[in-house]
Amino acid sequence: MTLAKDRIGALIFLALSIGYGLSIPLIPDYPGDEYEIFTAKTLPTALAIIGGLLSLALLYGARGEEKSALPELDWAIAFKLIALMVSYGLILESLGFLIATTIFLLCGYWLLGERRKWLLFSCSLPLVLCFWYGLTQLLDIYLAPGVVMQWMGM
Repeated sequence: MTLAKDRIGALIFLALSIGYGLSIPLIPDYPGDEYEIFTAKTLPTALAIIGGLLSLALLYGARGEEKSALPELDWAIAFKLIALMVSYGLILESLGFLIATTIFLLCGYWLLGERRKWLLFSCSLPLVLCFWYGLTQLLDIYLAPGVVMQWMGM
């Protein structure tokens, strides 16, 4: 069995699903949860099972190639995206969720090859605003506005 791109991705996804599933016992049980249908462990368990099944299906259905596809991968973009994720983690607290996430998505799309400014902004801003609205207004999760926004008085 050769390692094709599909098989490599499926194996990585399977490993992540197994690791996620093995970490489920670390989630604390709250008093009274033993009689509930939906607990803090329900969704992670379902995600681990679904992820494992999907990765096994992808692994089973992956087409074989004659040689390994590793040399064809663009590792430079992968490392740039990792550096972008680290940068996002560093600027998140100072710029806040809205600004930092918008910059992160704009830079990520640009690294992946998108150069049309209208498409960069029309894909980034609405996504960030909808996600922010869902987290803060619908789920009532507090997202710190960031030092810059607080300095500006917002």
